[in-house]
Amino acid sequence: MADVRVFVSFDLEHDRDLYAAMLEQSREVGSGLRIASHSEAREMSDQWELKQRTQIREADEVIVVCGAHTADSMRMSAELRIVQEEETPYMLLWGRREIMCTRPAGARPTDSMYSWTPGILRAQIAYTLRKDQPSEALTIFKRTLAIAKH
Repeated sequence: MADVRVFVSFDLEHDRDLYAAMLEQSREVGSGLRIASHSEAREMSDQWELKQRTQIREADEVIVVCGAHTADSMRMSAELRIVQEEETPYMLLWGRREIMCTRPAGARPTDSMYSWTPGILRAQIAYTLRKDQPSEALTIFKRTLAIAKH
């Protein structure tokens, strides 16, 4: 799998160590990840939202690293709202094995939270990207319909 550009959303107040672990994992040969951007400790303003929106839009996938305080993070909820508005593929990742992790406000009931292992992470990214890409058959079908209309 070619490297996937990811935006990493995490709780800046409680989970910087989880971001550091994700960064370290992305540097491993064959990880398939390239962290392009991440949550930032700036005042949440219109400028902040515009910058985050641009970075999220440019990412292939967003990884939401969930910890114990994720549900309380206004920043993560705002980032997830932007992700959903931009229709960028995303996944929720269980960040801490030893404690109960929470989902950000705004997570859909159908959003699963996945265990954080290198294999599961690679598989979920590949699945999400494949799921969100139109199938080749559908693309050909749409092209054929467009030609037939003319």
